[in-house]
Amino acid sequence: MFSLTAEYALRAVAHLARETPGSCTTVQVSEATRVPKAYLSKVLQALNRAGIVRSQRGVGGGITLVKPVEDLTLLEVINAVEPINRIRACPLGLETHGLRLCSLHHRLDAALALVEQVLRQTTMADLLTESGREDVLCADPDQPT
Repeated sequence: MFSLTAEYALRAVAHLARETPGSCTTVQVSEATRVPKAYLSKVLQALNRAGIVRSQRGVGGGITLVKPVEDLTLLEVINAVEPINRIRACPLGLETHGLRLCSLHHRLDAALALVEQVLRQTTMADLLTESGREDVLCADPDQPT
C-alpha cells in the first residue's frame, strides 16, 4: 500500500527523530536506514520542501528535524513525499456515478480514511516511546546488540 519512497521517508525521519536534537549527514542516515544515498537525497529534498527537515551544508551542518517529534505525525511525512490519494469521484470516470461512489470505491475510500486516521494520530514521539521496543527501526542482524 505504501510506496518505497514513503517507506524511505519514514525510515529517514525515524532515524532523525532518534538523533534529535542532533544532526546527521546524509551518509549517516543512509547507512542507519539502509536507504541508497542517491534515493535518500531526493527524499530529503521533498522533506525539506515540506518543512519537515532542514539541511545545512558545511562544518557543523547536517540534517535536522524542524518540528518537535511530539508534533510530527506519520501522515505529514508520507504526505510530504507521496500523498495518500482518497477516492473523491468515480475512478472510472463514469458520468452516471458523478461524485457518488459505487460500493467498491466507497469501501476502498473508507479503508484509506482509516489509514489516514491512524497515521494522523501517530507521532514520531509515539514510535520512539512505544513500550517494549528498543528501537524505532528494525534491528540490524549484523550489528551486535
